[in-house]
Amino acid sequence: MYLGIDIGTSGVKAVLVNEAGAIVATASRELTLSHPAPLWSEQDPDAWADAAIGAVDDLATAHPRETAGVRGVGLAGQMHGATLLDADGRPLRPAILWNDGRSHAECAELERRCPSLHAIAGNLAMPGFTAPKLMWVGRHEPEVFARVAKVLLPKAYVRYRLTGEMVEDMSDAAGTLWLDVGQRCWSEPVLEATGLKLHHMPRLVEGSEVSAPLSPELAERWGMSADVVIAGGAGDNAASAIGLGAIAPGDAFLSLGTSGVLFRVTDRFAPAPASAVHAFCHALPGLWHQMGVMLSAAASLAWLASVLATPAAALLAPFGESVERPSPIKFLPYLDGERTPHNDAAVAGAFVGLRAATGRADIVQAVLEGVAFAARDNLRALGVSGPPIMEVDLVGGGSRSALWAQIIADVLGIAAHRVEEGEVGAALGAARLGRLAATGESPAHVCSRPRRLATFMPRASAVAAYDDAYQQWRKLYPALKELSL
Repeated sequence: MYLGIDIGTSGVKAVLVNEAGAIVATASRELTLSHPAPLWSEQDPDAWADAAIGAVDDLATAHPRETAGVRGVGLAGQMHGATLLDADGRPLRPAILWNDGRSHAECAELERRCPSLHAIAGNLAMPGFTAPKLMWVGRHEPEVFARVAKVLLPKAYVRYRLTGEMVEDMSDAAGTLWLDVGQRCWSEPVLEATGLKLHHMPRLVEGSEVSAPLSPELAERWGMSADVVIAGGAGDNAASAIGLGAIAPGDAFLSLGTSGVLFRVTDRFAPAPASAVHAFCHALPGLWHQMGVMLSAAASLAWLASVLATPAAALLAPFGESVERPSPIKFLPYLDGERTPHNDAAVAGAFVGLRAATGRADIVQAVLEGVAFAARDNLRALGVSGPPIMEVDLVGGGSRSALWAQIIADVLGIAAHRVEEGEVGAALGAARLGRLAATGESPAHVCSRPRRLATFMPRASAVAAYDDAYQQWRKLYPALKELSL
């Protein structure tokens, strides 16, 4: 039996996976976000660990025999979060998250201080990454910065609470800007440019390697044996790729989670910073990946549901499984700024085209289409740096909607596949990495592709209509940028 734990932004998921690769049980705990100032997004690091331990407690209570049989544990986690620890291993402040946009000025400063940044890190300096966040802390909270002994990412902090050791995997480390992504090691020049040194970083391992043993106290608490190992694990998107069996060059998927990601596996380090495409290490040795990132995907629908005080499912129900034509309203899903292709933390979201006759259905449809148009922006960006993507698997909470899947297929003009267990992809991928660490098996044997539940093909008439709508939508960002405050 193997355990996967996914430390997300809105909650923690834990899954038990058996030797046949099937999910036996799941548990989850919710998390809350804090936005103490405009562009800020923070969480309490101990809330992640407490939620992770609580979720496994729930599994151990409901499924004691299966939990006791766990041999390997894998961790997946939201990327980029700056978790600052003092010399005693305690958090110095709330963690600054991936969707925090406060460090825009520090990004420009980092690129000035380190002209070789793009070649080393493979990415533009963006406020979402970890390194600029530390520069912001150094400038605005110097008393905190002076006490920083270690900088961990969210899942590395959970690992520390589970094992007492500070370790990170290559895929998550690549999202800090401190990693030499091609060489898969920390970069001293980039660290020095942010006022840090190697000793501030955790030890590095590959995602499928053993990182540390589970603490004896927790093993006893959950009825596990004393030799349970925790794998290096992966950043959430790389973990989702492992869960989807996306381990060969060219494999691709689109995640509709809180954020949105278009992910493609590569067999080499292939940076494309001019398109604001991310180039990171994959969770397996000898593989890398590219990502286009939208900062608000399913979060846009969740926001609308909150504003209208109506569950998202109720908003979508009147549409059925498809729409006949694009909404007359345009929505730009930049509620937390945007990464690919704009690299603009300050831009805000917007509805355009509202009239007295506009109804709720027009607005709901516009939100779904706005996210799909942003995904098409990502498809264009990745197309600049590699071969075209011909089909995608859909994962994340948004993947449960057949309506949204059909809109995405029509907007992207490619087949979109809804897959089995798409909503726990990162946790499943983490469990698979835990298995690889515990058994040493071949990734090709463990990382099978999930069953495709439905395939959504682009409809010719809708593709033509959405081509026109997308061209109009693309004109809105430059105008909106001029108005963003």
